[in-house]
Amino acid sequence: MVDIREVPEADIDRALELAYLVFHDRPEKEARERHHALLARCDRIGAYDGTVLAGFMAAHDFRLSVPGADLPCPGLTFVAVAPTHRRRGVLTGMMDEMLRRTAAAGSPLAALWASEAAIYGRFGYGSATTGVTVEIDSTRPLALRIAPDRRPLRLVDPEEAVAVVGPFHEAARAGRAGRPTRSAERWSQEWLAEQDEEDEELSPPRIIVLGDADQPIAGYVLYRTKPQDGAGLAPAPGLVRVDELEADTPAVAAALWECVTSLDLTGRVRAWGRPVDDPLLHFAADRDQVRVTAQFPALWLRLVDVRAALTRRSWAAPVEVVLEVDDVRMPAQAGRFRLRAGPGGATYERADSAADLSLDVRELAACYLGGTRVAELVAAGLVREHTPGAAAALDAALRTPVLPHTSDEF
Repeated sequence: MVDIREVPEADIDRALELAYLVFHDRPEKEARERHHALLARCDRIGAYDGTVLAGFMAAHDFRLSVPGADLPCPGLTFVAVAPTHRRRGVLTGMMDEMLRRTAAAGSPLAALWASEAAIYGRFGYGSATTGVTVEIDSTRPLALRIAPDRRPLRLVDPEEAVAVVGPFHEAARAGRAGRPTRSAERWSQEWLAEQDEEDEELSPPRIIVLGDADQPIAGYVLYRTKPQDGAGLAPAPGLVRVDELEADTPAVAAALWECVTSLDLTGRVRAWGRPVDDPLLHFAADRDQVRVTAQFPALWLRLVDVRAALTRRSWAAPVEVVLEVDDVRMPAQAGRFRLRAGPGGATYERADSAADLSLDVRELAACYLGGTRVAELVAAGLVREHTPGAAAALDAALRTPVLPHTSDEF
């Protein structure tokens, strides 16, 4: 029988050793120190078998952009169970404790990135955003269907980047659901770290902003480069890895993409974790030059307080439906509820009348940000539609101007 309890700061190094064991990792001293500092700022839960730390998880103190609001949302990370203690309820015990803590703190949501997609659905997490990897052949000029913004571009020193691009990023969060807050520590230790943790051959971060020097910036791109691989008969051209590109207009985005695709001694641009509805995929004139090479589930969301989550977001259209919700891990949330929602607000109360839709809290979480259509889950057999048109009506109300998205992996 394991004991689920708080992990004191004195046990952080033990927790890291467990995580490195589980994820087959062996980071250098600098990365270990960075991980230690990160976990010192997190809520920490451990599973102790006597004196042995058999399981661990931590949670960032985040807020998450949702349609029309910004809600507290812990971000789970470093989830690990020792290979000697698998299938003994360790993960279930820690997840239940984290859900209890999250609810007690008044956070209606929790989020994570799944290392294995098969694990977290049974705890009520649904895949709420999708990312794509975009690759550009930059051995020739980027062909565009729109005119790029011709205001000046300038490099920003990484030491100054948080002050310059941080406010722009924070403002952009409100315009797209699914984006967690980013502290100064996360900016400096993750996005702007001198050495990339996963690929030491990459350059330090480079930041280019667009806009007149005496005006607020209109966009930025954060990237790293890798020199040409000269081995073999067909050496690979130099790589530009775009980590983030934010722009307030399509013309600004076009200028930033044009810039990174024209860097000397490079011939490939790879951007991981772009939104499915990235404007680049429309204003690129040659889709053989700009290709989507991967698509994947990104942020997984859990509705810890369904009523608070539904009533604190905005709604695009009026809807009234009775939802029959199943929630095995938090049974107080299960049952039949009438959702009345629209541009003026929402209510969510228990109901006795017949259900229009039956679904698990996992599916409700997947649809919550507007990134997954309820009708798609009906077609997949994951949601039951008892009243024809109920799924379409709920989809219309959940709809957002742009798809939810984040590239903040944690």
